[in-house]
Amino acid sequence: MTSDGSGREEQLAYSELMGAMLDERKRRQKAQKILAVVRHALGRADLAGLRALDVGCSAGFIADELALAGAHTAGVDIDEPGLVAARERFGERVEFSLARGEALPFEDGSMDVVVFNHIYEHVVDPESVVADIHRVLSPTGVLYLGVGHRHQVLEPHYKLPFLSWLPQGAADRYLRLTGRGEHYYEHYYSRAGLRRLFGAFDVWDYTLPVLADSTAFAGTDQIPAWVSRVPGRVLEAAAPMAPTYIWAAFKDAAPAGPALRVSPVHL
Repeated sequence: MTSDGSGREEQLAYSELMGAMLDERKRRQKAQKILAVVRHALGRADLAGLRALDVGCSAGFIADELALAGAHTAGVDIDEPGLVAARERFGERVEFSLARGEALPFEDGSMDVVVFNHIYEHVVDPESVVADIHRVLSPTGVLYLGVGHRHQVLEPHYKLPFLSWLPQGAADRYLRLTGRGEHYYEHYYSRAGLRRLFGAFDVWDYTLPVLADSTAFAGTDQIPAWVSRVPGRVLEAAAPMAPTYIWAAFKDAAPAGPALRVSPVHL
């Protein structure tokens, strides 16, 4: 296994560690939100003729939805059992590769859409992965980012409040005391740290548009209907504490979709 020099090793076979990766209904629902943001960001009704890449595809449900939306789709992961399952089900529509995110097997500027959804906290060297994503994204393409952050109230993997806020030793003790594990592996960045991580991109924050119109952005599985009735200013004030930021990142473009009730924010 590879490590970052501090003993942090790759999470191989993650689909066997985290059963949620195999929940087809939830993964496909998540894919619909991703597609809604990507379509708006690109100003397109579908992805026909585009090349799409799902980095950290695991069992392939999101990659398959990208392919069903018309894109020529590839998925990469180091999760060998997940890739076996993905190839068995979706191999006719999607090209799956066993590859690390920091060494993507694609040419420079070859991808019109890249999805990087809740992955950075799991990888050993997120800066290198993000740099290689920047390399393969086309000048007019979009990178979809679903990113958690250090100051989320409820840590999503262990369902423990404030776990991601703690230093490593305290987080490990918290897990042991609650009987949830021995070692807290995931590593989240602050909002400022995320901006630095994706600093080579031009980033637009879609968190508010999705909260304000969860129906249009296929977010009703996680966002209660009443949230859409909250005034925009209140949503804007609360947005930094949202458990997930939804960002669209570009190299040389900007959102091309129609006007929204609440517009994406240029970071």
